[in-house]
Amino acid sequence: MDYTQLGRTGLSVSRLCLGTMNFGPATSEEDSFAIMDRAHEVGVNFFDTANVYGGRQGEGVTEQIVGRWFGQGGGRREKTVLATKLYQPMGDWPNDRHLSALNIRRACDASLKRLQTDYIDLYQMHHVDRNAPWEEIWQAMETLVAQGKVLYVGSSNFAGWHVAQAQEAARARHFTGLVSEQSIYNLLERTVELEVLPACEAYGVGVIPWSPLQQGLLGGILRKTAGEGRSAEERTQDRLGERRAQIESYEAFCDELGEDPAHVGLAWLLHQPAVTAPISGPRTMEQFDGSLRALDVRLDDKALARLDEIFPGPGGTAPEAYAW
Repeated sequence: MDYTQLGRTGLSVSRLCLGTMNFGPATSEEDSFAIMDRAHEVGVNFFDTANVYGGRQGEGVTEQIVGRWFGQGGGRREKTVLATKLYQPMGDWPNDRHLSALNIRRACDASLKRLQTDYIDLYQMHHVDRNAPWEEIWQAMETLVAQGKVLYVGSSNFAGWHVAQAQEAARARHFTGLVSEQSIYNLLERTVELEVLPACEAYGVGVIPWSPLQQGLLGGILRKTAGEGRSAEERTQDRLGERRAQIESYEAFCDELGEDPAHVGLAWLLHQPAVTAPISGPRTMEQFDGSLRALDVRLDDKALARLDEIFPGPGGTAPEAYAW
């Protein structure tokens, strides 16, 4: 397993992050345990979850599964760099959500209980809260760090200017601020290249891409549905829409490389300089083992240029991407 630093920190994390969103709703607890054990077996030490995952509001089903896995002992917690998130509603009352100091405190304590641990390695804001001032957010996070409940703070779904705003507010308080940003980023969705990635690189914030295969569109969707009948083809058409020509070119190019499209999609992210570790969110052991292949896929300059031709992205960073 290859490791890298999480942003500008000294924390070492695996180049793949195990996403647990499917644990509970789509993957049984027994299979979830097996996948997490397998992750440690191959050296994946970076796990991502969220208090809202699990499908039943307020219960934190996925965090509970991860917590019971930790509860088996055997160094499971000590070997894991644990990331979780807060922001989404965990109840029906107005302060059961978002980034008030009150909810940050309550949400952290609740996650610690569900996860059966006394600290969270990376506590991430699942979304920007435009109603909560950064002074309030950072004061609450500083308190959690001082209490030893949180080691590092990250963001998710932030715009580039949100990253800059957060970091400058933290700097004024002599606080570390953000060490990571979790963004949607893949060959089909490259908007973050305009301003989010440049901001993260400038501030030493590691990028953790979610949905690296764009909900399966980059995972060989055409070949998987071939021969499955008209209904499967119709479902594929609905998902592909205007992207079908690109996906056809992409899968043909992956055939030329002799690689599975899913592996190429993950490997492309691993070749991007701002990326720390894309999130692999398997439903099955087979899917998790398949994602490991991406670590061995090497894309030369010619292959990367061809992928840019198929999926051109926004044209670079702002403002040059849309101005002179």
